[in-house]
Amino acid sequence: MEFLEIPFYDDDLLKMLFRFGINIFFLTIIVRYLYYSATERKDYLFTYYLISIIVFFLCFTLKKYELDMGMALGLFAIFGIIRYRTDTIEIKEMTYLFVVIGISVINSLANKKLSYAEIIIGNCLVVGAIAVIERFWLLKNEVSKDIIYEKIENILPENYELLKEDLEKRTGITINRIQIGDVDFLRDTARLTIYYYGDKKTNKK
Repeated sequence: MEFLEIPFYDDDLLKMLFRFGINIFFLTIIVRYLYYSATERKDYLFTYYLISIIVFFLCFTLKKYELDMGMALGLFAIFGIIRYRTDTIEIKEMTYLFVVIGISVINSLANKKLSYAEIIIGNCLVVGAIAVIERFWLLKNEVSKDIIYEKIENILPENYELLKEDLEKRTGITINRIQIGDVDFLRDTARLTIYYYGDKKTNKK
């Protein structure tokens, strides 16, 4: 049955739903049970899920046009360099973004030369690698916190130790490193990001 020369149903519908189920299953393991359990950052859960879903359906739709490998890699590269202009994405969050995009591209663009067993095993290997690195190798969880700092003279490179000592005294946190962001000379304030090792509760957002 067709409407305006477009069919209501074809053989790819069940294939799409099955692949989408595989994608959501492994995406949930990666995002909800590996990423979130390690960081407890709720702000990125929405982003990862929605980007993965959109990338999956976009790639699956474009697959109808018989894209070659070059075009598929081009799409992956475009999605892989996504940046948000309002906020800087930390390297770990950017890596997870790269992972969820990659998983979605693989699950949607795999052709008949790749069996479902190979797709599932590939997803399992990615999940396994993340689990090993996140749970066993990264025994310490580095946490970041943004601070508005008013002693602007301490942000000079030669006053780094004074800045670190002052921040540690105020916050009671042992700081690993400090990143200096925007500086407001009118108000004599600077936006700092401090990095330190902490438990999951200190990383909620």
